[in-house]
Amino acid sequence: MNKKRLGKGLGALIPESDGLVTAEVETGVMELSLKMIKANPNQPRKDFDEEKLKEMAETMAKYGVIQPIIVQKRGEGYILVAGERRLRAAGMAGLKTIPAIVRDMPSDQAMAIALIENLQREDLNPIEEANACRLLLQEFGITQEELALRLGKSRSAIANTIRLLSLDPMVQSYVEEGVLTVGQARPLLALTEGEQQREIASQVVTRQLNARQVEKLLRTYKNKKQKKEVVKEEKSIGDLLVGEMEEKIRKQYGTKVVIKRSGQEGRVELYYYNDEDLERLVSLLLQEGKNKDAS
Repeated sequence: MNKKRLGKGLGALIPESDGLVTAEVETGVMELSLKMIKANPNQPRKDFDEEKLKEMAETMAKYGVIQPIIVQKRGEGYILVAGERRLRAAGMAGLKTIPAIVRDMPSDQAMAIALIENLQREDLNPIEEANACRLLLQEFGITQEELALRLGKSRSAIANTIRLLSLDPMVQSYVEEGVLTVGQARPLLALTEGEQQREIASQVVTRQLNARQVEKLLRTYKNKKQKKEVVKEEKSIGDLLVGEMEEKIRKQYGTKVVIKRSGQEGRVELYYYNDEDLERLVSLLLQEGKNKDAS
């Protein structure tokens, strides 16, 4: 999709009339055949609660469809703008037609209305909600303030919702499936590497930790990681110094040298390759010893 800034703000995109979408209708309410209506390909909700759909279908079978769906004319048929649960439930109820409001609008507005309608119903999972919010902000030029006002949430709540998309894909799937709550998952954003997020998330699930326990686990994990990094840095510096000393001794004695450390202790190994080489090394070492004694 090409980015489009509508330039009219959320109020112009979806006028405030009934808390969901405008009641303004170009062609009125009409009964449409379910066969003529196609689902919105940009529907943010991916999973539908089958039990709730069955309950809705039973109600429709008794009382009919109370609230019309909203559709957009497309060729010989229609594209659903808002009301996919009602459309699905109507099919489950065995209905052949459904009341619909046909609206003449650009495709980008139709998509925005579908996203807003789903967000207002508050039954998306947190990752679906985050994707819908991000799409509205990035593709339609809607500001966080406008979106927060429309959804009855704070701007920070919108920002925090979108931040969930920074989680590792596996962790996001845990949130989508309800394995992790938002409270359990959000602290993991403090970890920048996906591998770390997956590691901690697995522990949270296995140990069934609550949000506060997750934060405590993260503090412990970070402290251990920092200590390991310090030890690693010290070790790398020590290895560098040892390498330099090995090179100096090698040049001094003309043979392979290995320094082995164990804490503050260790040993220096000088290699010789035949008896004559051994005598040469011993002579050098004894001569240095005599020079030191003489001085």
